[in-house]
Amino acid sequence: MTMFQLEFMQRALIAGLLTGLSAPAIGTYLVQRRLSLMGDGIGHIAITGVALGLLTGSAPVLTAILVSIAGATAIELVRARGKASGDVALALLFYGGIAGGVLLIGLAGQGAATLNTYLFGSLTTVSPSDLYVVVGLAVTVLVVAIGLGPQLFAVCQDEEFARVTGLRVQLLNLVIAVMAAVTVTVAMRTVGLLLVSALMVVPVATAQQVTRSFRSTFVTACVIGVVACLAGIVTSYNANVAPGATIVVLALAGFVVAATAGTLIRRRHRQVAPLPDEEPEVGVPVPEPHVVSAGHPHQHDPRCGHTKVEHGDHVDYVHDGHLHAAHGDHWDEH
Repeated sequence: MTMFQLEFMQRALIAGLLTGLSAPAIGTYLVQRRLSLMGDGIGHIAITGVALGLLTGSAPVLTAILVSIAGATAIELVRARGKASGDVALALLFYGGIAGGVLLIGLAGQGAATLNTYLFGSLTTVSPSDLYVVVGLAVTVLVVAIGLGPQLFAVCQDEEFARVTGLRVQLLNLVIAVMAAVTVTVAMRTVGLLLVSALMVVPVATAQQVTRSFRSTFVTACVIGVVACLAGIVTSYNANVAPGATIVVLALAGFVVAATAGTLIRRRHRQVAPLPDEEPEVGVPVPEPHVVSAGHPHQHDPRCGHTKVEHGDHVDYVHDGHLHAAHGDHWDEH
């Protein structure tokens, strides 16, 4: 329990709590839009922002925010205007971001150790000023993700429907991209830039295994993200390993458990659920119930002239459009 008395651990836990809330919150919309790798691309270009801050002597967090927002806006504009497909735009962001970051880090004279703290996260480097920035950004992301939830969901689900209803689709898409960039910066200290996309996607994928509605997926993903972040930070401190990798491994373990449980629940539901009554198709006559005929004007036999149908154990005769089955002691009319 002594680790909770350390100031840097207190700051790391607060940052982890906010990261676990904000990353799945905006990741839910990215998964809905089938842009799960967008966070990974923004994380790569944020490396350029960190390197630019180290080169100029300014705060790397602030420069990472500005560069990430610029990159996210660029990729959304390229995708929306049809200059390149979404996956091609993400690939351009991958290559340009990592190449620019490595180049600027070399020009700044910084070593690999400095870059690793941003790539994979570091608990001891969360300063009080960094925590203030993380708190402000995380609160902004949560307010936007919850306050504009219906509009953002409509855009992610069906852009054409959202456009017909009068929503500003292009602006809302830019909001999602900018919030994703901000979230990457929020998670930079705890998870790291290379693994931040996992925290935006894995809790959402885990929640989808056990939920059915968008709202329940949103809430469940945030809860899973918080649990994974806090548990990962505590485990990484005790095991002396990188916090980002620990958080992601725990999140993936949760996905395996949820996927297995979801499969078993759905299989059991299919086994116990009663089959619904089938409605008759339009134009198909409904068969009349089986009734016992009160009597016939004559006894059916091979000499009566009516069509007979032999069935081995009994003989059926067609008379007046009805089928009469002889069973020895009585006649059945169908």
